[in-house]
Amino acid sequence: MRCQSLCVLSLLMSIAALPLTAAEASGKGDEAKLQTFKPEEQASKGSVTVGGKRVDYDAYAGTLIVHLKDYDEVPQNANKEDKVGPAEASMFYAAYFKSGEPSARRPITFLFNGGPGSSTVWLHMGAFGPKRVVTADDTHTAAAPYPLVNNDFSLLDASDLVFIDAPGTGFSRVAGKDHDKAFFGVDADAQAFADFISQFLAKYGRWNSPKYLFGESYGTTRSAVLVNLLQSDRSVDFNGVILLSQILSFDNNADGPETNPGVDQPYQLVLPTYAATAWYHHKLADAPKDLRTLLDEVEHFALTDYAVALQAGAGLDPQQREATVAKLQRYTGLPAAYIAKANLRVSGGEFGKTLQDDTTTTTGRLDSRFSGPTMDPLSKEADYDPQSASISSAYVSALNDYIRKDLKFGDNRAYRPEIELWRSWNFQHQPPGAQLGLQQSTNVMPDLAAAMKYNPNLKIMLNAGYYDLATPYFEGVYEMRHLPIPASLQKNIEFKFYESGHMVYAHEASLKALHDSVADFIQRTDNVAPAH
Repeated sequence: MRCQSLCVLSLLMSIAALPLTAAEASGKGDEAKLQTFKPEEQASKGSVTVGGKRVDYDAYAGTLIVHLKDYDEVPQNANKEDKVGPAEASMFYAAYFKSGEPSARRPITFLFNGGPGSSTVWLHMGAFGPKRVVTADDTHTAAAPYPLVNNDFSLLDASDLVFIDAPGTGFSRVAGKDHDKAFFGVDADAQAFADFISQFLAKYGRWNSPKYLFGESYGTTRSAVLVNLLQSDRSVDFNGVILLSQILSFDNNADGPETNPGVDQPYQLVLPTYAATAWYHHKLADAPKDLRTLLDEVEHFALTDYAVALQAGAGLDPQQREATVAKLQRYTGLPAAYIAKANLRVSGGEFGKTLQDDTTTTTGRLDSRFSGPTMDPLSKEADYDPQSASISSAYVSALNDYIRKDLKFGDNRAYRPEIELWRSWNFQHQPPGAQLGLQQSTNVMPDLAAAMKYNPNLKIMLNAGYYDLATPYFEGVYEMRHLPIPASLQKNIEFKFYESGHMVYAHEASLKALHDSVADFIQRTDNVAPAH
Protein backbone atom coordinates (compact mmCIF):
# COMPACT_ATOMS: atom_id res chain seq x y z
CA MET A 1 0.00 0.00 0.00
CA ARG A 2 1.01 2.70 1.10
CA CYS A 3 1.18 6.24 0.51
CA GLN A 4 1.61 5.09 0.09
CA SER A 5 2.19 7.88 -0.82
CA LEU A 6 1.23 12.34 1.47
CA CYS A 7 0.26 14.43 4.04
CA VAL A 8 1.92 11.26 5.25
CA LEU A 9 0.41 11.80 8.66
CA SER A 10 -3.12 11.23 7.38
CA LEU A 11 -2.24 8.04 5.56
CA LEU A 12 -0.06 6.41 8.16
CA MET A 13 -2.65 7.11 10.86
CA SER A 14 -5.28 5.52 8.64
CA ILE A 15 -3.51 2.20 8.27
CA ALA A 16 -2.69 -0.58 10.68
CA ALA A 17 0.80 0.60 11.48
CA LEU A 18 2.74 -0.86 14.37
CA PRO A 19 3.38 1.59 17.24
CA LEU A 20 7.09 1.93 16.51
CA THR A 21 9.26 5.00 16.28
CA ALA A 22 12.07 5.21 13.75
CA ALA A 23 14.55 4.36 16.48
CA GLU A 24 12.54 1.32 17.50
CA ALA A 25 12.33 0.27 13.86
CA SER A 26 16.09 0.17 13.64
CA GLY A 27 16.67 -1.76 16.83
CA LYS A 28 18.84 -0.79 19.78
CA GLY A 29 21.75 -2.14 21.75
CA ASP A 30 23.71 -4.68 19.74
CA GLU A 31 21.95 -3.70 16.51
CA ALA A 32 23.75 -0.36 16.57
CA LYS A 33 27.22 -1.87 16.95
CA LEU A 34 29.87 -2.03 14.27
CA GLN A 35 29.54 -4.86 11.72
CA THR A 36 26.16 -5.98 13.01
CA PHE A 37 24.77 -7.43 9.80
CA LYS A 38 25.77 -10.18 7.42
CA PRO A 39 24.03 -11.14 4.17
CA GLU A 40 21.68 -14.11 4.43
CA GLU A 41 19.96 -16.38 1.95
CA GLN A 42 17.47 -19.22 2.22
CA ALA A 43 16.67 -21.13 -0.99
CA SER A 44 13.53 -23.12 -1.77
CA LYS A 45 11.47 -24.24 -4.76
CA GLY A 46 7.84 -24.02 -5.75
CA SER A 47 5.39 -23.70 -8.59
CA VAL A 48 2.48 -21.49 -9.55
CA THR A 49 -0.17 -21.87 -12.24
CA VAL A 50 -0.87 -18.71 -14.25
CA GLY A 51 -3.32 -18.73 -17.14
CA GLY A 52 -3.55 -22.50 -16.91
CA LYS A 53 0.22 -22.93 -17.34
CA ARG A 54 2.53 -24.15 -14.61
CA VAL A 55 5.59 -22.07 -13.78
CA ASP A 56 8.26 -23.76 -11.67
CA TYR A 57 10.45 -21.35 -9.76
CA ASP A 58 13.46 -21.06 -7.50
CA ALA A 59 12.80 -18.85 -4.48
CA TYR A 60 15.38 -16.95 -2.44
CA ALA A 61 14.57 -15.18 0.82
CA GLY A 62 17.45 -13.21 2.22
CA THR A 63 19.14 -9.93 3.05
CA LEU A 64 21.77 -7.68 1.49
CA ILE A 65 23.70 -5.05 3.41
CA VAL A 66 23.58 -1.49 2.03
CA HIS A 67 25.21 1.77 3.05
CA LEU A 68 24.79 5.45 2.38
CA LYS A 69 26.34 7.13 -0.63
CA ASP A 70 29.49 8.33 1.11
CA TYR A 71 30.21 5.05 2.94
CA ASP A 72 33.87 4.07 3.25
CA GLU A 73 34.55 0.33 3.17
CA VAL A 74 37.07 0.83 6.01
CA PRO A 75 35.37 3.10 8.55
CA GLN A 76 37.80 5.82 9.59
CA ASN A 77 35.75 7.60 12.24
CA ALA A 78 34.12 4.86 14.27
CA ASN A 79 33.61 5.78 17.87
CA LYS A 80 36.11 3.53 19.64
CA GLU A 81 34.36 3.81 22.97
CA ASP A 82 30.96 2.49 21.94
CA LYS A 83 32.11 0.89 18.68
CA VAL A 84 29.31 2.40 16.64
CA GLY A 85 30.16 2.30 12.95
CA PRO A 86 28.65 3.98 9.90
CA ALA A 87 24.94 3.61 9.25
CA GLU A 88 24.01 0.45 7.41
CA ALA A 89 20.84 -1.40 6.55
CA SER A 90 20.12 -5.08 6.18
CA MET A 91 17.44 -5.12 3.45
CA PHE A 92 15.19 -8.15 3.16
CA TYR A 93 14.01 -9.55 -0.16
CA ALA A 94 11.92 -12.42 -1.48
CA ALA A 95 12.96 -13.30 -5.03
CA TYR A 96 11.35 -15.71 -7.47
CA PHE A 97 13.18 -16.91 -10.60
CA LYS A 98 11.60 -19.11 -13.24
CA SER A 99 13.46 -22.43 -13.07
CA GLY A 100 15.80 -23.19 -15.94
CA GLU A 101 15.21 -19.89 -17.75
CA PRO A 102 18.34 -18.28 -19.29
CA SER A 103 18.79 -15.12 -17.22
CA ALA A 104 19.89 -12.94 -20.15
CA ARG A 105 16.51 -13.48 -21.81
CA ARG A 106 14.41 -13.33 -18.67
CA PRO A 107 13.09 -9.94 -17.46
CA ILE A 108 13.51 -9.08 -13.79
CA THR A 109 11.21 -6.71 -11.89
CA PHE A 110 12.00 -5.07 -8.55
CA LEU A 111 8.82 -4.36 -6.57
CA PHE A 112 8.21 -2.26 -3.47
CA ASN A 113 5.43 -0.52 -1.61
CA GLY A 114 5.80 2.92 -0.09
CA GLY A 115 4.50 4.59 3.04
CA PRO A 116 7.09 5.87 3.64
CA GLY A 117 7.47 3.21 6.30
CA SER A 118 5.68 0.34 4.56
CA SER A 119 7.01 -3.12 3.87
CA THR A 120 6.10 -4.85 0.61
CA VAL A 121 3.65 -7.31 2.16
CA TRP A 122 0.85 -5.77 0.06
CA LEU A 123 2.29 -6.33 -3.42
CA HIS A 124 3.78 -9.67 -2.33
CA MET A 125 0.62 -11.23 -0.89
CA GLY A 126 -2.04 -9.36 -2.83
CA ALA A 127 -0.76 -8.75 -6.33
CA PHE A 128 2.04 -10.71 -7.97
CA GLY A 129 3.60 -13.28 -5.63
CA PRO A 130 2.97 -17.00 -6.28
CA LYS A 131 0.44 -17.10 -3.43
CA ARG A 132 -2.19 -14.50 -2.63
CA VAL A 133 -4.54 -13.97 0.26
CA VAL A 134 -8.24 -13.76 -0.56
CA THR A 135 -10.12 -10.84 1.01
CA ALA A 136 -13.67 -9.54 0.76
CA ASP A 137 -14.24 -7.26 -2.21
CA ASP A 138 -15.55 -4.10 -0.52
CA THR A 139 -16.47 -5.17 3.02
CA HIS A 140 -14.58 -6.19 6.17
CA THR A 141 -12.86 -9.56 5.73
CA ALA A 142 -13.79 -12.16 8.33
CA ALA A 143 -11.11 -13.05 10.89
CA ALA A 144 -8.64 -15.94 10.50
CA PRO A 145 -8.18 -18.43 9.03
CA TYR A 146 -7.56 -16.49 5.82
CA PRO A 147 -7.59 -18.35 2.47
CA LEU A 148 -4.13 -18.43 0.84
CA VAL A 149 -4.44 -19.67 -2.73
CA ASN A 150 -2.45 -20.19 -5.90
CA ASN A 151 -2.15 -16.77 -7.49
CA ASP A 152 -3.65 -17.13 -10.94
CA PHE A 153 -2.45 -13.58 -11.62
CA SER A 154 1.17 -13.84 -10.48
CA LEU A 155 3.52 -11.90 -12.73
CA LEU A 156 5.94 -14.84 -12.82
CA ASP A 157 4.65 -15.79 -16.25
CA ALA A 158 6.21 -12.59 -17.63
CA SER A 159 9.13 -11.72 -15.32
CA ASP A 160 11.26 -12.85 -12.44
CA LEU A 161 10.25 -10.95 -9.30
CA VAL A 162 12.11 -9.37 -6.39
CA PHE A 163 9.98 -8.02 -3.52
CA ILE A 164 12.03 -5.62 -1.37
CA ASP A 165 11.33 -4.34 2.14
CA ALA A 166 12.53 -0.79 2.79
CA PRO A 167 15.04 -0.23 5.63
CA GLY A 168 13.38 -0.69 9.01
CA THR A 169 10.32 -2.49 7.62
CA GLY A 170 9.51 -6.18 7.23
CA PHE A 171 12.63 -8.13 8.15
CA SER A 172 14.87 -5.21 7.12
CA ARG A 173 16.83 -3.54 9.91
CA VAL A 174 19.13 -0.53 10.28
CA ALA A 175 22.11 0.04 12.57
CA GLY A 176 25.19 2.19 13.06
CA LYS A 177 25.67 5.91 13.44
CA ASP A 178 22.40 7.89 13.24
CA HIS A 179 20.58 4.63 12.58
CA ASP A 180 17.31 6.19 13.75
CA LYS A 181 17.29 8.63 10.82
CA ALA A 182 20.10 7.87 8.35
CA PHE A 183 17.95 5.99 5.82
CA PHE A 184 14.64 7.71 6.51
CA GLY A 185 14.48 10.39 3.83
CA VAL A 186 13.68 10.80 0.14
CA ASP A 187 17.28 10.81 -1.11
CA ALA A 188 18.85 8.42 1.41
CA ASP A 189 16.07 5.90 0.83
CA ALA A 190 16.62 5.96 -2.93
CA GLN A 191 20.38 5.58 -2.45
CA ALA A 192 19.76 2.49 -0.30
CA PHE A 193 17.57 0.92 -2.96
CA ALA A 194 20.11 1.76 -5.69
CA ASP A 195 22.83 0.04 -3.66
CA PHE A 196 20.56 -2.95 -3.07
CA ILE A 197 19.65 -3.38 -6.73
CA SER A 198 23.27 -3.07 -7.87
CA GLN A 199 24.33 -5.73 -5.39
CA PHE A 200 21.42 -7.98 -6.31
CA LEU A 201 22.25 -7.86 -10.03
CA ALA A 202 25.82 -8.87 -9.21
CA LYS A 203 24.92 -11.61 -6.70
CA TYR A 204 22.50 -13.37 -9.04
CA GLY A 205 24.16 -12.59 -12.36
CA ARG A 206 21.34 -10.45 -13.76
CA TRP A 207 23.24 -7.48 -15.17
CA ASN A 208 22.21 -8.30 -18.74
CA SER A 209 18.54 -9.05 -18.04
CA PRO A 210 15.72 -6.69 -19.08
CA LYS A 211 15.03 -4.63 -15.95
CA TYR A 212 11.91 -3.02 -14.50
CA LEU A 213 10.89 -1.11 -11.40
CA PHE A 214 7.40 -1.50 -9.94
CA GLY A 215 6.51 1.00 -7.23
CA GLU A 216 3.21 1.57 -5.47
CA SER A 217 2.15 4.82 -3.73
CA TYR A 218 5.23 6.40 -2.12
CA GLY A 219 6.97 3.65 -4.07
CA THR A 220 6.21 5.72 -7.18
CA THR A 221 8.03 8.67 -5.58
CA ARG A 222 10.94 6.35 -4.84
CA SER A 223 10.87 4.94 -8.39
CA ALA A 224 11.31 8.36 -9.98
CA VAL A 225 14.39 9.15 -7.88
CA LEU A 226 15.72 5.59 -8.06
CA VAL A 227 15.57 5.10 -11.82
CA ASN A 228 17.40 8.38 -12.35
CA LEU A 229 20.09 7.37 -9.84
CA LEU A 230 20.55 3.94 -11.38
CA GLN A 231 20.79 5.26 -14.93
CA SER A 232 22.79 8.45 -14.47
CA ASP A 233 25.00 7.55 -11.47
CA ARG A 234 25.44 3.80 -11.94
CA SER A 235 25.03 3.39 -15.74
CA VAL A 236 22.23 0.83 -15.36
CA ASP A 237 19.53 1.56 -17.94
CA PHE A 238 16.05 0.20 -17.31
CA ASN A 239 13.53 -1.00 -19.85
CA GLY A 240 10.56 0.34 -17.95
CA VAL A 241 9.11 1.85 -14.80
CA ILE A 242 5.67 0.64 -13.71
CA LEU A 243 3.83 2.99 -11.37
CA LEU A 244 0.75 2.10 -9.32
CA SER A 245 -1.21 4.83 -7.50
CA GLN A 246 1.18 7.64 -8.29
CA ILE A 247 2.27 10.70 -6.36
CA LEU A 248 5.30 12.61 -7.62
CA SER A 249 4.47 16.15 -6.49
CA PHE A 250 3.21 16.38 -2.92
CA ASP A 251 1.65 19.78 -3.56
CA ASN A 252 -1.05 17.80 -5.41
CA ASN A 253 -1.99 15.78 -2.32
CA ALA A 254 -5.67 15.91 -1.33
CA ASP A 255 -4.89 15.25 2.35
CA GLY A 256 -4.72 18.54 4.20
CA PRO A 257 -4.56 20.97 1.26
CA GLU A 258 -6.09 23.62 3.53
CA THR A 259 -2.66 23.97 5.14
CA ASN A 260 -1.29 25.17 1.81
CA PRO A 261 -3.69 27.99 0.86
CA GLY A 262 -3.28 29.48 -2.59
CA VAL A 263 -2.47 26.09 -4.13
CA ASP A 264 -5.81 24.79 -5.42
CA GLN A 265 -4.68 21.97 -7.71
CA PRO A 266 -5.43 19.23 -5.14
CA TYR A 267 -9.13 20.14 -5.15
CA GLN A 268 -9.27 20.00 -8.94
CA LEU A 269 -7.37 16.72 -9.28
CA VAL A 270 -9.35 14.82 -6.64
CA LEU A 271 -12.75 15.93 -7.95
CA PRO A 272 -13.12 13.06 -10.49
CA THR A 273 -12.47 10.57 -7.67
CA TYR A 274 -15.16 12.25 -5.56
CA ALA A 275 -17.53 11.82 -8.48
CA ALA A 276 -16.60 8.16 -8.99
CA THR A 277 -17.09 7.49 -5.27
CA ALA A 278 -20.45 9.24 -5.09
CA TRP A 279 -21.51 7.34 -8.23
CA TYR A 280 -20.52 4.02 -6.66
CA HIS A 281 -22.50 4.74 -3.48
CA HIS A 282 -25.56 5.97 -5.44
CA LYS A 283 -25.30 9.51 -4.11
CA LEU A 284 -25.69 11.27 -7.48
CA ALA A 285 -29.01 12.31 -8.98
CA ASP A 286 -29.49 11.53 -12.68
CA ALA A 287 -26.03 9.96 -12.90
CA PRO A 288 -25.07 8.24 -16.17
CA LYS A 289 -24.93 4.44 -16.08
CA ASP A 290 -21.42 4.50 -17.49
CA LEU A 291 -18.76 5.70 -15.05
CA ARG A 292 -16.30 6.75 -17.72
CA THR A 293 -18.90 9.09 -19.29
CA LEU A 294 -19.27 10.83 -15.95
CA LEU A 295 -15.52 11.09 -15.40
CA ASP A 296 -14.90 12.65 -18.80
CA GLU A 297 -17.39 15.37 -17.92
CA VAL A 298 -15.95 15.96 -14.44
CA GLU A 299 -12.34 16.04 -15.64
CA HIS A 300 -13.26 18.75 -18.14
CA PHE A 301 -15.05 20.79 -15.46
CA ALA A 302 -12.11 20.38 -13.06
CA LEU A 303 -9.65 21.87 -15.56
CA THR A 304 -11.93 24.63 -16.84
CA ASP A 305 -14.80 26.26 -14.92
CA TYR A 306 -13.78 24.86 -11.53
CA ALA A 307 -10.17 25.94 -12.03
CA VAL A 308 -11.29 29.46 -12.96
CA ALA A 309 -13.54 29.68 -9.89
CA LEU A 310 -10.78 28.54 -7.54
CA GLN A 311 -8.21 30.85 -9.06
CA ALA A 312 -10.55 33.84 -8.64
CA GLY A 313 -10.45 33.41 -4.87
CA ALA A 314 -12.31 36.17 -3.02
CA GLY A 315 -12.89 37.93 -6.34
CA LEU A 316 -15.24 35.20 -7.61
CA ASP A 317 -18.51 36.61 -8.97
CA PRO A 318 -21.45 35.60 -6.68
CA GLN A 319 -23.44 34.14 -9.57
CA GLN A 320 -20.44 32.14 -10.74
CA ARG A 321 -19.91 30.96 -7.18
CA GLU A 322 -23.51 29.77 -6.95
CA ALA A 323 -23.20 27.95 -10.28
CA THR A 324 -19.97 26.30 -9.11
CA VAL A 325 -21.60 25.12 -5.88
CA ALA A 326 -24.44 23.58 -7.90
CA LYS A 327 -22.00 21.74 -10.17
CA LEU A 328 -19.98 20.47 -7.22
CA GLN A 329 -23.15 19.21 -5.54
CA ARG A 330 -24.11 17.41 -8.74
CA TYR A 331 -20.69 15.75 -9.05
CA THR A 332 -19.90 14.98 -5.39
CA GLY A 333 -23.26 14.26 -3.79
CA LEU A 334 -22.35 16.57 -0.90
CA PRO A 335 -24.92 19.10 0.40
CA ALA A 336 -24.77 22.49 -1.31
CA ALA A 337 -24.63 24.27 2.05
CA TYR A 338 -21.62 22.18 3.06
CA ILE A 339 -19.79 22.98 -0.19
CA ALA A 340 -20.53 26.69 0.19
CA LYS A 341 -19.33 26.67 3.82
CA ALA A 342 -16.14 24.91 2.67
CA ASN A 343 -15.55 27.74 0.18
CA LEU A 344 -15.72 25.28 -2.74
CA ARG A 345 -12.74 23.39 -1.29
CA VAL A 346 -13.32 19.97 0.31
CA SER A 347 -10.34 17.86 1.37
CA GLY A 348 -10.16 14.09 1.03
CA GLY A 349 -10.71 13.50 4.74
CA GLU A 350 -13.72 15.82 4.81
CA PHE A 351 -15.27 14.10 1.81
CA GLY A 352 -14.77 10.63 3.32
CA LYS A 353 -16.47 11.71 6.55
CA THR A 354 -19.35 13.62 4.94
CA LEU A 355 -20.47 11.66 1.86
CA GLN A 356 -22.43 9.05 3.83
CA ASP A 357 -22.91 11.13 7.00
CA ASP A 358 -26.66 10.56 6.86
CA THR A 359 -26.03 6.92 7.79
CA THR A 360 -23.16 7.63 10.26
CA THR A 361 -20.92 5.80 7.80
CA THR A 362 -17.33 6.69 6.88
CA THR A 363 -16.12 6.19 3.31
CA GLY A 364 -12.81 4.44 2.67
CA ARG A 365 -9.70 6.41 1.77
CA LEU A 366 -7.39 3.91 0.09
CA ASP A 367 -10.44 2.39 -1.61
CA SER A 368 -13.60 4.46 -1.46
CA ARG A 369 -15.78 1.48 -2.39
CA PHE A 370 -15.34 0.44 1.26
CA SER A 371 -17.38 1.87 4.12
CA GLY A 372 -17.37 1.49 7.89
CA PRO A 373 -19.06 2.84 11.01
CA THR A 374 -18.07 6.41 11.81
CA MET A 375 -15.87 6.62 14.90
CA ASP A 376 -16.98 10.11 15.92
CA PRO A 377 -20.16 11.49 14.29
CA LEU A 378 -19.10 15.02 15.31
CA SER A 379 -15.64 14.86 13.74
CA LYS A 380 -14.67 17.05 10.82
CA GLU A 381 -12.73 14.38 8.94
CA ALA A 382 -12.60 10.60 8.78
CA ASP A 383 -10.92 9.14 11.88
CA TYR A 384 -9.74 5.92 10.19
CA ASP A 385 -9.71 4.14 6.86
CA PRO A 386 -12.37 1.40 6.55
CA GLN A 387 -10.51 -0.26 3.67
CA SER A 388 -7.29 -0.64 5.62
CA ALA A 389 -9.19 -1.88 8.66
CA SER A 390 -10.95 -4.42 6.43
CA ILE A 391 -7.97 -6.22 4.91
CA SER A 392 -4.74 -5.48 6.80
CA SER A 393 -5.01 -8.41 9.23
CA ALA A 394 -5.45 -10.85 6.35
CA TYR A 395 -2.32 -9.63 4.53
CA VAL A 396 -0.11 -9.50 7.61
CA SER A 397 -1.26 -12.87 8.97
CA ALA A 398 -0.92 -14.60 5.60
CA LEU A 399 2.60 -13.30 5.00
CA ASN A 400 3.83 -14.20 8.47
CA ASP A 401 2.58 -17.75 7.98
CA TYR A 402 3.74 -18.13 4.36
CA ILE A 403 7.20 -16.65 4.62
CA ARG A 404 8.16 -18.91 7.52
CA LYS A 405 6.58 -22.12 6.25
CA ASP A 406 7.21 -21.81 2.50
CA LEU A 407 10.30 -19.59 2.24
CA LYS A 408 11.85 -20.93 5.47
CA PHE A 409 12.87 -17.47 6.67
CA GLY A 410 12.17 -15.37 9.73
CA ASP A 411 11.95 -17.75 12.68
CA ASN A 412 12.26 -15.86 15.97
CA ARG A 413 12.08 -12.51 14.18
CA ALA A 414 9.33 -9.92 14.07
CA TYR A 415 8.01 -8.91 10.65
CA ARG A 416 7.15 -5.20 10.72
CA PRO A 417 4.49 -4.52 8.08
CA GLU A 418 4.65 -0.78 8.69
CA ILE A 419 6.52 1.61 10.93
CA GLU A 420 5.61 5.17 11.92
CA LEU A 421 7.99 7.49 10.11
CA TRP A 422 5.83 10.53 9.40
CA ARG A 423 7.32 12.45 12.30
CA SER A 424 10.93 11.83 11.28
CA TRP A 425 10.97 11.29 7.51
CA ASN A 426 13.15 13.82 5.70
CA PHE A 427 11.13 15.04 2.72
CA GLN A 428 13.86 17.41 1.56
CA HIS A 429 14.99 16.40 -1.94
CA GLN A 430 17.80 17.45 -4.23
CA PRO A 431 16.46 17.08 -7.77
CA PRO A 432 18.71 16.79 -10.84
CA GLY A 433 20.55 20.05 -11.49
CA ALA A 434 20.00 21.48 -8.01
CA GLN A 435 23.06 22.31 -5.94
CA LEU A 436 21.44 21.30 -2.64
CA GLY A 437 18.27 19.92 -1.14
CA LEU A 438 15.29 22.21 -1.73
CA GLN A 439 13.22 23.64 1.12
CA GLN A 440 9.88 22.87 -0.50
CA SER A 441 7.23 20.21 -0.75
CA THR A 442 8.70 17.05 -2.29
CA ASN A 443 8.49 16.98 -6.08
CA VAL A 444 10.28 14.23 -8.01
CA MET A 445 8.83 15.01 -11.42
CA PRO A 446 12.25 16.44 -12.45
CA ASP A 447 13.87 13.09 -11.57
CA LEU A 448 11.56 11.04 -13.77
CA ALA A 449 11.92 13.61 -16.55
CA ALA A 450 15.72 13.46 -16.30
CA ALA A 451 15.65 9.66 -16.42
CA MET A 452 13.51 9.72 -19.56
CA LYS A 453 15.79 12.23 -21.25
CA TYR A 454 18.95 10.38 -20.20
CA ASN A 455 17.47 7.16 -21.61
CA PRO A 456 14.98 8.10 -24.37
CA ASN A 457 13.98 4.44 -24.71
CA LEU A 458 12.71 4.24 -21.13
CA LYS A 459 9.01 3.36 -21.06
CA ILE A 460 6.63 4.44 -18.29
CA MET A 461 3.33 2.80 -17.33
CA LEU A 462 0.91 4.51 -14.95
CA ASN A 463 -1.76 2.32 -13.31
CA ALA A 464 -4.47 3.86 -11.14
CA GLY A 465 -7.80 3.06 -9.54
CA TYR A 466 -10.82 5.32 -9.93
CA TYR A 467 -11.73 4.89 -6.23
CA ASP A 468 -8.40 5.99 -4.75
CA LEU A 469 -8.74 9.02 -2.46
CA ALA A 470 -5.11 8.73 -1.28
CA THR A 471 -3.46 9.29 -4.67
CA PRO A 472 -6.29 10.22 -7.05
CA TYR A 473 -5.95 8.83 -10.57
CA PHE A 474 -6.33 12.25 -12.22
CA GLU A 475 -3.42 13.55 -10.15
CA GLY A 476 -1.19 10.98 -11.84
CA VAL A 477 -2.46 11.98 -15.27
CA TYR A 478 -1.83 15.66 -14.52
CA GLU A 479 1.72 14.99 -13.35
CA MET A 480 2.57 12.94 -16.42
CA ARG A 481 1.19 15.61 -18.72
CA HIS A 482 3.36 18.21 -16.98
CA LEU A 483 6.68 16.38 -16.93
CA PRO A 484 9.41 18.70 -18.27
CA ILE A 485 10.21 16.44 -21.23
CA PRO A 486 10.14 16.95 -25.02
CA ALA A 487 6.74 16.29 -26.59
CA SER A 488 8.29 13.36 -28.45
CA LEU A 489 8.86 11.51 -25.16
CA GLN A 490 5.20 11.69 -24.12
CA LYS A 491 4.65 8.69 -26.39
CA ASN A 492 6.76 6.63 -23.95
CA ILE A 493 4.05 7.02 -21.29
CA GLU A 494 0.92 4.87 -21.16
CA PHE A 495 -2.07 4.85 -18.80
CA LYS A 496 -4.28 2.08 -17.43
CA PHE A 497 -7.27 2.68 -15.15
CA TYR A 498 -9.29 0.26 -13.03
CA GLU A 499 -12.58 0.21 -11.14
CA SER A 500 -10.75 -0.32 -7.87
CA GLY A 501 -8.84 1.76 -5.33
CA HIS A 502 -5.28 2.50 -4.22
CA MET A 503 -4.52 -1.21 -3.95
CA VAL A 504 -5.96 -1.99 -7.37
CA TYR A 505 -5.33 -5.69 -6.82
CA ALA A 506 -7.71 -5.87 -3.83
CA HIS A 507 -10.50 -6.21 -6.43
CA GLU A 508 -10.09 -9.53 -8.25
CA ALA A 509 -11.34 -8.39 -11.66
CA SER A 510 -8.96 -5.43 -11.49
CA LEU A 511 -6.10 -7.69 -10.39
CA LYS A 512 -6.58 -9.77 -13.52
CA ALA A 513 -6.66 -6.64 -15.67
CA LEU A 514 -3.57 -5.28 -13.88
CA HIS A 515 -1.68 -8.52 -14.48
CA ASP A 516 -2.62 -8.60 -18.14
CA SER A 517 -1.67 -4.96 -18.68
CA VAL A 518 1.69 -5.21 -16.89
CA ALA A 519 2.61 -8.54 -18.50
CA ASP A 520 1.83 -7.07 -21.91
CA PHE A 521 3.90 -3.96 -21.12
CA ILE A 522 6.91 -6.08 -20.18
CA GLN A 523 6.61 -8.30 -23.23
CA ARG A 524 6.44 -5.26 -25.52
CA THR A 525 9.46 -3.54 -23.98
CA ASP A 526 11.90 -6.30 -22.94
CA ASN A 527 13.93 -6.13 -26.20
CA VAL A 528 14.14 -9.93 -26.25
CA ALA A 529 13.86 -11.48 -29.70
CA PRO A 530 11.38 -14.38 -29.89
CA ALA A 531 13.00 -17.77 -29.26
CA HIS A 532 13.17 -20.08 -32.27
